[in-house]
Amino acid sequence: MSATEGKVKPINRSLLTIVLLLLVAIIWVGVRIALPDTPTIFAGTRRDNLGVSLGKLASCPSTPNCVSSQSADAEHYIEPFTYQASATEAIAKLKTIIESQERAKLIAETENYLYAEFTSRWMGYVDDVEFYANEKDKTIEVRSASRLGESDLGVNRQRIERIKSQFE
Repeated sequence: MSATEGKVKPINRSLLTIVLLLLVAIIWVGVRIALPDTPTIFAGTRRDNLGVSLGKLASCPSTPNCVSSQSADAEHYIEPFTYQASATEAIAKLKTIIESQERAKLIAETENYLYAEFTSRWMGYVDDVEFYANEKDKTIEVRSASRLGESDLGVNRQRIERIKSQFE
């Protein structure tokens, strides 16, 4: 018997790491499919500064994962919506649009304000989305912000543009 015949070959650590990561990914996808409404560690917590104060929505943070029609800087600015009917009718129309969106949950509604949470499918990130109907200007001020992270790959801007096109 030679010296190498009785030894067990060591497991390749790189292969083991890949197998473990693949297993975690499969379990994660299975849980997200089976329990899509279950919050994940990426959901974050609801901010306490949401809502309308003196005709203004909360400012965007310095991170690029937020858009607001009331922002002073170009990186975060997005055009407000306009409407012709009453603020109540405009909010009701927005509510119908929001309720038709996947993974959207309506949180608060008044005659001139709407707040919804949008959750990403696979990772469970939550974005806070607000609409404020300014009766005086006949505009709907908007704000859409990710709770966590730095970049949103343009998701908040795309969402608001999509809702705006459905609203018009």
